Amino acid sequence: MRLGFFLVLSAMAAVALGVGCEQRESATSQPSVSPSSQATGGGAGGSSAAKPRVALVMKSLANEFFKTMQDGAEAHHNAHASDYDLLATGIKNETDVSQQIALVEQMAAQHVDAIVIAPADSKALVPACRKAADAGIVIVNIDNRLDADALKEKSLTVPFVGPNNLKGAKLAGDYLAKKLNKGDAVAIIDGQPGAFNAVQRHDGFEAAMKEAGMNIVTSQSAEWESDKATPIVASILSSHPEIKAFLCANDSMCLGAHTALKDAKKVGQVRLVGFDNIAAIQELIKSGDVLCSVDQHADQIAVNGVEYALTILKTHAAPADKETAVDLVTAETLKK
Repeated sequence: MRLGFFLVLSAMAAVALGVGCEQRESATSQPSVSPSSQATGGGAGGSSAAKPRVALVMKSLANEFFKTMQDGAEAHHNAHASDYDLLATGIKNETDVSQQIALVEQMAAQHVDAIVIAPADSKALVPACRKAADAGIVIVNIDNRLDADALKEKSLTVPFVGPNNLKGAKLAGDYLAKKLNKGDAVAIIDGQPGAFNAVQRHDGFEAAMKEAGMNIVTSQSAEWESDKATPIVASILSSHPEIKAFLCANDSMCLGAHTALKDAKKVGQVRLVGFDNIAAIQELIKSGDVLCSVDQHADQIAVNGVEYALTILKTHAAPADKETAVDLVTAETLKK
């Protein structure tokens, strides 16, 4: 509880509610950070004696990947409940950018000490993060990197803690190439247009296919969504019956692609590649319906961000990026 709340309790008979509220606001105020730098501790909502409050703002919780991320963060908090408080929240779907902006603003209004964010849009979330940093709140970026130019425009430095998506996609693409013949037709199913991780995964897939001499006949966005991937893949199968593989930028879209292949009776004839290593995809990899996926260790992504935010709050260290692991997942690795 904040100091103002205790003041109201101790002076209930003599102090009006409005005065108590004014005292509460005064007790939680801290100087804002310099406009040219990242906030590095002592967030606007915390005092030195209180446990820091960390807000985790994620993308679609309907996506198993982000649910796994949240579960990992909550398990970490349960094991370290005496060290910090966790406020975990997320949006309904991957494209609900305005709602995610509202969540960041809400967390800032609640005077949390740190915000760990997996942004739905690499550019659109930057202004909200700038406002939060101006309020003395530490910002740590996970999963999808905030746009470098947008950060520069706002004179904001935000550390990114997460995997190298280009490297992960290249791993999967290289593995697929070994199963194809030079010149085979392939298609890329992309994530949200403009999102940094979507761009990086596309580039990784594309690099692997070009190096192996494959023919990329099309790349189209399904905005990370399974139900959007199904008709797109069905259309590509119709217009390019020679297609030999689909490289999907996440496993949700890979599931949608799998549905389209089932409808076209082409499961096993056309290769599928995913990214995220969700449980449903693991089963399809074991059965041979999906060739491979990429594990970026969803259960640890948010944990890594939270731990780094706590480190910055404690040490006031200058924020710096931290790369985390990516691993190829195949039928062989799942047997181990």
